[in-house]
Amino acid sequence: MDKLRKYMLNNLFMIFLSMFMPLFAIASVIFMIKLATYTAVIQLSILDMIKLYTFVLPEILFYTLPLTFFIAATLSLFKLSTDNEMVVLFSLGIRPNFILKTFLKPAALLSALLLFDFFILFPHSTTLSSNFVSYKKSEAKFNLSASEFGHSFGNWLLYIGKDNGNETYSNVILFNKNKKEEIIINANKAEIINDSGILRLKLIDGQGYSYSTKKSSQINFEIMYINDTMATDLATYRSPIEYWLSDERKESKTHMMITDVLLSLFPLISLFLVASIGVVHVRHQKGRIYLYLFLSILIFYGATLGLQKALVFYTIPFVLVTWLAGTYYIYKKTILERF
Repeated sequence: MDKLRKYMLNNLFMIFLSMFMPLFAIASVIFMIKLATYTAVIQLSILDMIKLYTFVLPEILFYTLPLTFFIAATLSLFKLSTDNEMVVLFSLGIRPNFILKTFLKPAALLSALLLFDFFILFPHSTTLSSNFVSYKKSEAKFNLSASEFGHSFGNWLLYIGKDNGNETYSNVILFNKNKKEEIIINANKAEIINDSGILRLKLIDGQGYSYSTKKSSQINFEIMYINDTMATDLATYRSPIEYWLSDERKESKTHMMITDVLLSLFPLISLFLVASIGVVHVRHQKGRIYLYLFLSILIFYGATLGLQKALVFYTIPFVLVTWLAGTYYIYKKTILERF
């Protein structure tokens, strides 16, 4: 029995691997095209693209693994059937439940991995990706150049006489006006320093003038720093539980939780259907396996998405119970009564 179980799992692994790699590559290309759209508003290096790809990697794996397992498990049984190996097994007294028990362990492990990916890794990677893009966007908002028009730098109006390149400038003038006084700063040279979202203007060799209704003053300086905190909308993250229970994007996260919980359990609750579609008698049954696979995935996703508006979280137990009952009925009629 152990050798037979190992043989069936080896067939499953080989088909799973041959299907997973192309699906993973296609999904990766789709996500890379999506990431490339960010370059329209922010400047990304190759290293930045690699970072963003690692952030979406848990999502890519989550949506490719369950479907790959379902299709690979079904095709592995179908291959044994078309090679007449399944008929031989049943003739030797092997019960159909042996197939379910053989695939139960990898299906349970995969469902546990998907739940961990969804509940633990996904909030962390999503927050990192969102904060990284927000930081890059805010960094791109401040792009200084020499022109006849000024730039806004916090509460200051900034004029640049000459752009020397490498974020250094000459003949820089800053102006600030409030109810009590006006301040003008003139510097021969200036440098931009970006320290983790804190934009700092380093002024070198200049003078500062302050005017008010009561007094005026002047200072000379060799080095002066003016800070401006860029409006970087960074999301906070402490734990997965806090992420899922927070009110931010609550409707979207509710939809995501319902869909992804059911998708995580899909490999485990579809074992009856895997056996029903994959195990055929080639002499008496015409294997329309690809049509059945397509219809199965379509019905599962349709029920998962279509019932959410009416049942909300009750969609999870309803789909689980209905799917298990329906697939067991098919398994009983197509497998138990025949073999």
